[in-house]
Amino acid sequence: MPYAPARSARLYYEDSGRGTPIVFVHEFSGDLRSWEDQIRHFSRRHRCIAFNARGYPPSEVPKSWTKYSQAIASDDIAAVMRHCSLNKAHIIGCSMGAASTLHFGLHYPRMAQSLTLIGAGSGSDPKKHKAFLRNTAIRAREFETLPLQDIAKTYRNAPNRVQLLHKDPRAWREFWRRFCEHSGLGHANTLRGIQMRRPAIQSLERGLRRLKVPLHVVVGDEDENALDAGLFIKRTCAAARLTVVPATGHVVNLEEPAHFNRITDEFLALVESRRWRPRARKNNQ
Repeated sequence: MPYAPARSARLYYEDSGRGTPIVFVHEFSGDLRSWEDQIRHFSRRHRCIAFNARGYPPSEVPKSWTKYSQAIASDDIAAVMRHCSLNKAHIIGCSMGAASTLHFGLHYPRMAQSLTLIGAGSGSDPKKHKAFLRNTAIRAREFETLPLQDIAKTYRNAPNRVQLLHKDPRAWREFWRRFCEHSGLGHANTLRGIQMRRPAIQSLERGLRRLKVPLHVVVGDEDENALDAGLFIKRTCAAARLTVVPATGHVVNLEEPAHFNRITDEFLALVESRRWRPRARKNNQ
């Protein structure tokens, strides 16, 4: 099995195809297998690298939550790239992976050819932040004490998740079967170290205004938290374009893989042909 060395953990990754590289960064409930439709599509013309975050076997699962943080998560992307001898790549992340992708772009802009964020923004609503922290702490304890099969019953019926069941029951069942193969300790530590302590999207305004890396924000119109965050990023960052996918929830690449692959193909082609341009700012910006 191929592993990339990172701070306090080894990260399992898979490497497919040839061409301009793309690095895929998965969400909290998923793993690198969540990108299968994208890897099959993009590996025809790109080198595709997907890895499991720390805490997600067969990547290592550090026992202490202090070995997990948003900064470490973005550093892990850089560690995988360096191990694979990549100076620059397109980075595509979903949800938790979208947050890591955004922070990677802010801290390692020279290593990012472009950034694609799917469903970014969980926990960013200031009006709901206290409830978010309280509920996340409860979930972390549940991951330590309950079987993953029991926890999956709650997660899979969330309003921004159930659309996948309606559209593709087979993919829905497969996704949650894979979820139950994860590490409860890894999930608990990820919640405590990353999700409960990562900064809200709105707090990144200064960095977003300065960001020049081409940025594509993709959000389903049934994913309310991500809609608000996506609009904020679009309004703040001149480098950003926003795509809202109708009748779609949190995980756009799973719910609408053909559509996501098409719009991402178009975005990457603009970037690689140097035809992508940031929008002009208003005089008062």
